[in-house]
Amino acid sequence: MTQQPDLANIDLHLVRVLHTVISERSVSRAALRLGSTQPQVSAQLKRLRGLTGDALLVRSGTGLVPTDAALDLLAPAERLLQEAAQLFGAQRKAAAFEPARAQLTFKVAAADYLDPWFLPGVVARLQREAPGVTLEMHPLSADSNYQRKLALGEVDLVIGNWLSPPGELHLGKLLSDEVVCLVAADHPAVKNPRAWDTERYLASDHIAPTPLHPGALGVIDEFLAEQGMARRITVRTAHFSLAPMMVARSHLVLTTGRLFCQRHIHTLPVRVVRCPVACPPLAYYQLWHERNHHSPAQRWLREQVREVTRELQALGGATRVVT
Repeated sequence: MTQQPDLANIDLHLVRVLHTVISERSVSRAALRLGSTQPQVSAQLKRLRGLTGDALLVRSGTGLVPTDAALDLLAPAERLLQEAAQLFGAQRKAAAFEPARAQLTFKVAAADYLDPWFLPGVVARLQREAPGVTLEMHPLSADSNYQRKLALGEVDLVIGNWLSPPGELHLGKLLSDEVVCLVAADHPAVKNPRAWDTERYLASDHIAPTPLHPGALGVIDEFLAEQGMARRITVRTAHFSLAPMMVARSHLVLTTGRLFCQRHIHTLPVRVVRCPVACPPLAYYQLWHERNHHSPAQRWLREQVREVTRELQALGGATRVVT
C-alpha cells in the first residue's frame, strides 16, 4: 500500500517554494524571487525531496535541471497556488464591493408594520443602485424562527421592532416612533377625545398582529403586562398592512407607530388619536448574525436600509431617526 503524505507537514509556502525552484531551476534565483536566502531555500528543498521521494533538481553540467517527477509537479503546484489565491483573496476582492456590478441575492425578513413605504423604498433603492441584485423578501410570522434562519444563512437581515432585542445577534437601531392609535372616523375616541382614557382604551376591541411565536406577547402587550394591564384583542392578523382597512369599517383600535398610521389618513376614513397609555416609543432594528457581520456586501445592504429609513423620516416628520 502506498504511504499517504503527511499533509500536516505541508504548508502553502512550501508549495510556492516547490513551484519557484522548479521554474527557476536554481536555488539562488528562487531565493531572490521568494525574498528569502539560499540556505533557507536549500533547507526547504531538502524537505520537499523528503516529502516527494524525488530529487526534484539534479546537476547537469554547470547548472540544475528538474527531474521528470518535478516537471509533473509543476502544473498541480501552479493550480494549487491559483486556487489558494482565489480562496484567501476573496475577502480582499470583496472589500471592493461594487453594487452597480454585483450579481448576488439578498434575503431580508421584515415586518410590514414599520411603514407601508418602507419595503417599497428598499426595493426601489436596490433596483437603482444595484440592478443586478436579486432581493428575496420574507415575512416575519409565527413560524419564522428568524434567529435560526440568520445562523443558517437562510436570511441575511431581519427588520422589525422588539421591546428587548435578542442579545446574541448584531443589531442596528433604525428609528423610534411615537405610539398612537388608529381608529375609524366615527370611533368614540374621535367624537369624545376627553373621555378616551386608559379604562376605555383597555376595554375597547383591539386588532393586533399575529405573534412571532405561539404564546408570545407583542411589543404593546408586553409593555402593558409589565404595567399590570391587559387589553382586549378581538382580532389578530398576519396581514398587518390590511389592518387599517379593517379599522376603517369597524370600531377596532390599532395601536402602533405614528409613521405607519399617518400613511392611511388621506386614503381611508380613519383618524390618528393619542394612546391613553404612556407607551415607550417603538424601536425598530435591523438584526444580523456574526456570520455575515464583516461582509462588505452585507454592510452595504444594511447601509441602504438605514438610508431608506432616513428618507422616510424626512418625508414623515413624525419620527426621530436614531443615528
